[in-house]
Amino acid sequence: MTIDIDSRFAMVHAALTDELDRQTARLKELTEMNADTGDPGESHTRDALLAETRRSVEQVTGALRRIAEGAYGQCEGCAGAIPAERLEILPHARFCVPCRQKQVG
Repeated sequence: MTIDIDSRFAMVHAALTDELDRQTARLKELTEMNADTGDPGESHTRDALLAETRRSVEQVTGALRRIAEGAYGQCEGCAGAIPAERLEILPHARFCVPCRQKQVG
């Protein structure tokens, strides 16, 4: 069974929208938590969770924007196509593997 590109993007868009909803709810939950427990470890953990959730929201929002702009799946480094296998694993990927490796180092 072959899925055309429009159907695949629609499926990715739906999955990313669901993920955005989950992450937004998580962000709201973390933000509303009482941060003053007196335990610095709990405060540090909450701050780390907030930062990671915000990063996730930004990544998903960026992927949804790229879909809307018609740039989804295009590497921001070399402008080549990001392999479908990479996008299946990491739907918010902005770079192909070689360009990402150049960034990391």
